Amino acid sequence: MPEGDTVWQTARRLHTALAGRVLTRSDLRVPKYATADLTGRTVLDVTPRGKHLLTRIEGGLTLHSHLRMDGSWKVYAAGERWSGGPGHQIRVILGTAERTAVGYRLPVLDLLRTTDEDQAVGHLGPDLLGPDWDPDKALANLLRDPARPLGEALLDQRNLAGIGNVYKSELCFLLRATPWLPIGDLPAEHAAQLPTLAKRLLEANRDRPARSTTGRRDQNLYVYGRAPRPCLRCRTSISAANQGDGSRDRPTYWCPTCQSGPAPTPGRPTQ
Repeated sequence: MPEGDTVWQTARRLHTALAGRVLTRSDLRVPKYATADLTGRTVLDVTPRGKHLLTRIEGGLTLHSHLRMDGSWKVYAAGERWSGGPGHQIRVILGTAERTAVGYRLPVLDLLRTTDEDQAVGHLGPDLLGPDWDPDKALANLLRDPARPLGEALLDQRNLAGIGNVYKSELCFLLRATPWLPIGDLPAEHAAQLPTLAKRLLEANRDRPARSTTGRRDQNLYVYGRAPRPCLRCRTSISAANQGDGSRDRPTYWCPTCQSGPAPTPGRPTQ
């Protein structure tokens, strides 16, 4: 699933291609909006909010989309061949005289009044890459349920918006705690630095083509996707297991030596 930095990059590409330009083509391939026509309207801006995208359009309208696991937005120049997937996977087309933005496999696509955006994103906590960022509020949200596993608390977008599976695993490693440690058991000094550390990681990667949390050229990530390879710190084999309530299991990686706290029996490494 794309994380906050990836969504921020997508918003920037869409904003650069569409903002300030009049739509000459509009095709929303969702039954609810099949008759909606946005042609002739100017795109005002494209704004990320956590993992959500808000495309604001003249006339007080907002096209809200979410990429979830497989969705993507592609931008093509006039006459360029589209290559994001087969035609039946296209959910929306927004075209100007110069560029065409195509949304593929978007599981969430809503057209709403801009004044009603809170219906789509009002539940989100402080955005790690947004103007509403508030580290104190984010920390208070995280600690509201001290018995909740650290990894689950980090993924809950109501606490803070923008963290996905990759940053969850990497942050837990940097905090030297397993993702299953109750967040209330996290040492106070580590808890205090968690929001700032999370923001620093996402900010460092929002302009990078390849995400890195290590600062190393030979290895971009500490634990995510690395099972059963050796830990970069201690050489112990990285472990992998799913974390969740069974309805939405998430691949999770950790070092059994460097990270303290409870953990399940390592499962088969997740690819």
